[in-house]
Amino acid sequence: MRMDAWPKDGGHPGSDLALMREQLLDAFDVSYGMMMPLLGRGGDERNVEFGAALCSAANDWEAQVWCDAEPRLKAAIQVTTEYTEAAIKEIEKRAGDRRFTHVMIPPRGLEPLGRRRYWPILEAAAANGFPIALHLGGTSGHPSTGGGWPSFYHEEHPSYPQSKEALVTSLVVEGVFEHIPNLRVALVEGGFAWLPSLCWRLDKHYKRLREEVPHLKMLPSEYVRRNIWVTTQPIEEPERPDDLLATCEWIGWDRIMFSTDYPHWDQDDPRYAFKVRVPEREKQMLFRDNALAFYTLG
Repeated sequence: MRMDAWPKDGGHPGSDLALMREQLLDAFDVSYGMMMPLLGRGGDERNVEFGAALCSAANDWEAQVWCDAEPRLKAAIQVTTEYTEAAIKEIEKRAGDRRFTHVMIPPRGLEPLGRRRYWPILEAAAANGFPIALHLGGTSGHPSTGGGWPSFYHEEHPSYPQSKEALVTSLVVEGVFEHIPNLRVALVEGGFAWLPSLCWRLDKHYKRLREEVPHLKMLPSEYVRRNIWVTTQPIEEPERPDDLLATCEWIGWDRIMFSTDYPHWDQDDPRYAFKVRVPEREKQMLFRDNALAFYTLG
């Protein structure tokens, strides 16, 4: 956490609304801030009844303690994907409540999110107008990297995009986006420079293995461009800064949303996050227009 984000009352960073206003909302003239609680998430619980109760309580807490006190803040609907009925009930309970803008699912599940047993939850989100936000983290019990357990945080932190790559591959290849074409997915705090190379590989293999996945009617990259958005944090910093602009161009400027990740230690300050000059039109898309459209805030 940022050292200056610890409230004087001894609370946890991000727990003091006045300090959040001072350091983030007012400091950068934020119109809307998407909350994504990471501690005490019911979605990680193996006791699914307890997890569902914890999710519902956390959702009430977000809405009543935060959104009612600060209308600029928007809440995440937390659900446990291992308890389908409870997850759908929670999504439908929050439908129409404009304090909630997205369904938050931990990306490290017991199985890849594209598996058919998760489809009813994804269908409920799309049917009720909610996009899915996949913020890195989770405690599924599986290693945090594709090669096993790391020894150092310095290993784990750069490995977070591996879970995002697995999620994108599963959602696309399993046919989620063909089955639920209006499902919107945001990949949060996993970087984004890896997305073009993953799509290149998926497209290449699709041309050779398409008989195995006849349910896919388009190239994998076409599903990605239609259904997936990314957030900037942490922004990659290539040796040649212009390479970042080329990456954003390939992904699509309309598919990238700025995120601060406040109050984490590696938070991105919107004044200094980009080490290269972003054209004014694209800057408006990154910092405002794309999120307004994605979250239908209008």
